[in-house]
Order: sequence, then C-alpha cells, then structure tokens
Amino acid sequence: MPTALASSPAVAARRPLYTSLFLQVLVALGLGIVIGVAAPAFALGLKVLSDAFLRLIAMIVAPIVFCVVVHGIAGAGDLRKVGRVGVKALIYFEVMTTLALALGMLLAFLFGPGHGMNVDPATLDAKALGAYAENAHKLQGGGIGSFLLNIIPATAFDALARNDVLQVLFFAVLFGTSLALVGGEAGTRVTGLIEALSAILFKAMSLIVRLAPLGVLGAVAYTVARYGIGSLQQLVSLVLLFYVAVALFVLVILGGVMRLAGLSLLKFLAYLRAELTIVLATASSDAVLPQVMRKLEHLGVKDSVVGLVIPTGYSFNLDAFSIYLTLAVVFIAQATNTPLGTGDLLLVLGVSLVTSKGAHGVPGSAIVILAATLNAVPSIPAIGLVLVLSVDWFIGMARALGNLVGNCVATIVVAAWEGELDRARARRVLDGLDPVDGAA
Repeated sequence: MPTALASSPAVAARRPLYTSLFLQVLVALGLGIVIGVAAPAFALGLKVLSDAFLRLIAMIVAPIVFCVVVHGIAGAGDLRKVGRVGVKALIYFEVMTTLALALGMLLAFLFGPGHGMNVDPATLDAKALGAYAENAHKLQGGGIGSFLLNIIPATAFDALARNDVLQVLFFAVLFGTSLALVGGEAGTRVTGLIEALSAILFKAMSLIVRLAPLGVLGAVAYTVARYGIGSLQQLVSLVLLFYVAVALFVLVILGGVMRLAGLSLLKFLAYLRAELTIVLATASSDAVLPQVMRKLEHLGVKDSVVGLVIPTGYSFNLDAFSIYLTLAVVFIAQATNTPLGTGDLLLVLGVSLVTSKGAHGVPGSAIVILAATLNAVPSIPAIGLVLVLSVDWFIGMARALGNLVGNCVATIVVAAWEGELDRARARRVLDGLDPVDGAA
C-alpha cells in the first residue's frame, strides 16, 4: 500500500511554476500544434520523440505489471483471515469494475469519438510496434485452444524477457494468489521484496514520465502534420466523453448505491470537497489518503473496515481508470479503422479486469496499463498509444477524482453491508451537525 505519500500541497505550491509537469505538457501540446501547422515536413520527423517515449514505457511494462498485480493481490491479505469484509469488498470491487468497463465501452460505441481520424496503420514504423505486434500476431490464429495455451508461459522468465504481458499476467495472478495464501513470515518477506521492487520500478517510471512533454510534442506535431488540425477535434471529443462518463458513473451508479446505503452522494461529495480539490489540482489521490480515512471514520465507518477497504481499493477499485481503459481501446480502434469483433470486446473486458488492478501509483501508469491491455487485442497499432498520450494528462484529473470517490463510496457500502456503519452519525455529519475537527 502507498506509504510514501505525495508532497503536501503547501510544499508543492512553493516550487517554481515552470517545474510543473502539467504545465510543461500544456506548452508542449501548444508547441506541437504550431509546428504541425507551420512546418509539417519537420513535424513528421518529430515522431521519433513519441516513438522513443513509447519504447521507454514498453521497456518496463512487463515487470511493472507483474509487481503491481502481485502486490495488489498479496496486499489484500490471506482471504481466509480477512474474512467477510475482505470477501465482500472484493465482490463489490469486481462488480463496480465490470460496470465501469462496460460503461466506457458502451459510450465509445454510441458516440464514436475516434471516427473520422482515419489514421492509416500502413504509415507506421514497423519497429515502433515492437513487442506489441509480435504478441498480437500470436493471438490471431489457432482458435480458443491455441489462445489459452499462449497465455501459459513456457517459463516465467521467458514471458518477462519477451515482454509477453498476457503470460506475465497469468503468472502474476498465480504468484500473487499463492503469496496471499502462504502468508506468515515467508509471505511477509516476499511481499516486502515485491513492494521494494515496485518502488524502484515506479521511480524509473517517474524518470521516464519526466520526458512526457517531449513525447507529447512529437505526438501532437506528427498528428497535426500527418492528419490535419481537424484530427484534434476527435481528441477533444475523447476528453469530453471521458469526463461525461465519469460524471455519469459517479452520479448515477455510485449515487444509486449510496442511496441503498441510506446516504446522499451529493452531501458526501460536499463533505469531501477539500480533499477533492487537492486531487483535482494534483491529479493524484495519494496526497489525501490519511485525510480521507480520518473523515470516513468520523462519518461513522468502523476503523477496521476503513483500514482494509481504502488501501485495498487503491489497487483493486479504480472505477474511473476502468472507464478509461475500454474507452481508450475502442477509441484507438475507431481512429485506426480497426474492426473489433465480439471476441475482441470480450477479451478486452476480461484482460482489463486484471490489468486495471494496481494501476495507481505514479503519473503515466495509465499508459503502461493501456499498453498491457492492447497487447491482448489483435491488429490495433501502437500509434494509438501516441494519440492517447497527447491528452492523457487532461484525462488524468478526472481519472483521479473518479477513483477516489469510488473508493470512498466502496468503503461506506461495504461497511453498511457488514453492519459496521453508524447511519445516524453519518447523517448528522453530512448535515453539518457534527463537523470533523479541522475540516475545511
């Protein structure tokens, strides 16, 4: 679970404005548009920047996926000892994740944000596809039997060496489940080792992410030069559609389950307004983890439920991220005129149920997990990652907000299901009759 929280907003505010990665990405985005329009020949050559950034990400996709999935499963503890709360939380997580994945896919098909881009896969550099194309070809033939056999690696090290993310996922789920069941001193030592390795890999990812402005510059300049300024309309449509999808999920689905728990979602959001503002500004929910846990306990949720559901939810219950996964995959398929059959869609849903676990951690992890998910879908070219990369930072704010609200609602619902929620106290707090000490 995340222990090294992000820097406090007060500390972050004292940093020079030009060091803000978000601002750097904004500048790179604007510069890319200008270069793409004013010097299209030169802009086409800048594609190497986005290709290099994608290759850096691909370099550590497999080990990161292994670590986050194993740590996410092992972090839930021994399910035999966690008991009813853990089982109910995991059931709730899977139901909400499935609904979120389905919502993202449904809205993508209804509104078609990628239609009209007409990105020609033939213009792609074959080298840029790398491991993505290699893994995709293995999924294109042989039927269901061949597909199932391809999921099982010859050896775990072979899957990691070849960056075969599907095989890495299979081994990670098996390893993580076994680690959670073993428990004890041996399990604790191995879990600690996996957590330390995750920290190192995420630090490497944070270094790579600092190059995101260059990747965005190359991606936007190439896109505008190759496909015209009108191509940005679809990217804006993707961002707006994602914001609408998150709003629908929060207000309709999460609002509905909150009503079943006997509480008002809107009052709950007002109760967390200070924390939500911080998350919106930083695009990270880590910075408010202790405050959120304290407020949930003050609301009347048993501390044992808060201590289990919130940290576990940070890896297992990423509602907004799940919406993003399927929405982005279908968008990429539409932008590249790649047909998706029923089997492809079911495969995306199934793989996303696993890859969406443990995706939180550092900025840029969304692209890593999206890359892992795309490995399971035949024929979708890597240029799609470049297109999504151009707007990922705008999407990240709503993604962090949706994930945080989803985890807080999950804690309340599981507590109510288990009989560990003081509803009378919760109503008093939400009505402002019993404010938490120091609350904004």
